[in-house]
Formats: sequence, structure tokens, C-alpha cells
Amino acid sequence: MSFRHFVFPPKETVSLSIFESEQKFPINRIYCVGRNYAEHSREMGDDPERDPPFFFCKDVSSVFEIPFSSDSSSVPYPAETNRYEYEVELVVALSKGGFNISKTDAMDCVFGYSVGLDMTRRDLQSQAKKKGRPWEVGKSFELSAPLTPIKTIQQVGVLDHGAIELRVDGVLKQKSDLSNLTWSIAEVISHLSRLFELHPGDLIMTGTPENVGPVKVGETMQASIEGLGRFELTVV
Repeated sequence: MSFRHFVFPPKETVSLSIFESEQKFPINRIYCVGRNYAEHSREMGDDPERDPPFFFCKDVSSVFEIPFSSDSSSVPYPAETNRYEYEVELVVALSKGGFNISKTDAMDCVFGYSVGLDMTRRDLQSQAKKKGRPWEVGKSFELSAPLTPIKTIQQVGVLDHGAIELRVDGVLKQKSDLSNLTWSIAEVISHLSRLFELHPGDLIMTGTPENVGPVKVGETMQASIEGLGRFELTVV
């Protein structure tokens, strides 16, 4: 179908680079797993033994790509918030989908991984939670999902353990291990596929460790996942 069939030109497909490849990964939907590390669940007021992780979505307009590098990229401090918070996460990219995917078959859907941040306007999210309203204003705003290029599972193997960290101006703020995920990647994919039909191009942000916190203009975040890579991002 040509552009003349639309009332205005549609947006280009949002995509991520694939590490050491000229190809791009087209993004379909972005699923986020809430409170998938036990200590983060506790710090947010939940009991991980009784309250399982849950899911929400970010819009693809949230995505912007950050290179694997020791050089810092930048992101503007967002509007209408006084508490802009970091959440470092392993992001899983799917090349297959479907309904009711078994745990046994789930990892066959994984194309690769990215290092990501689920940036959050925490004050707006908290206000929405208190009133029983959706979280989009706190979670799904522009530039709230900085992500690295994708490294394929053939390049890095299955990431089921390894340090995940976030520092601000060199000071360690978040630290855990991927083995501490409450729900494994296979379990997340299987459960999500019972709620939604998954598709190639879907991204899953798998949850953040404890000690989320605010970042201010002029501060630089350093996010890293062992076996995958790191990036730096300065708030301007």
C-alpha cells in the first residue's frame, strides 16, 4: 500500500541495531515485567512470596538507541516530574511468537538481548497508583526506554546469570545477578503468551533489581550487564 492511501505519511518503523550486523531489528510491542527481583518487590511494598510479578507496556515511541560505549550519550530531563528514576534491566528480543508457548519451547523464541533502562517519572506513577489509574504517564513517555543494540543469542549465549549493575557518577546504586530473577526468561515468555499473542519484534523488559532512585540534570548513569555490555547516559 502506497503513502497516497493514508491521510498523512505513517511513521517509520522503530528499530534497534543488531550488534556487528547491517540488519535492523523492527520493534513490535514492548512488554515490561513489574517487580521481578524479590528485593525490589519488597522495597516497593510487595511480598514476592505472595504477589507474583505483573506486566505493563511501553509505547515504541519510548525507545531510543544508546551505543555500547564508555562515551556518554544524553537524554533530556522529562517534563512534569520532580522525581526521574532509573531502573536497569535485561531486555529480551523475540524473533518468534505465538499463544500458549510452553516453558520448554520459550527460549526458541529469543533472538537476543539488550541492556536497557526503564526510566520512570516516579512521582506521576505514584499519584496514578494512589488513584487506581493507569501508569502510562509515569512509564510510557517519550525517551523513557534507552536501549543498546541487540546482541544475538548466538553471540552471547543464554543469559541466565551474570551481574547487572547501575552506577550514577561512578557510585554503585543497583547491583544484582540475573540468576535472581523471580521468574526466569522462559517463564516470563510462557506466561505472557497466555495473556497476549506474542510476535516477532516484541521486546520484554525483564524487571529491575532493588535500589531504584532519582537522577538529576548533569548526572551520568552507567548501566551494565555481565556478558552483554555497558553504556553511559547523561541527563541534560
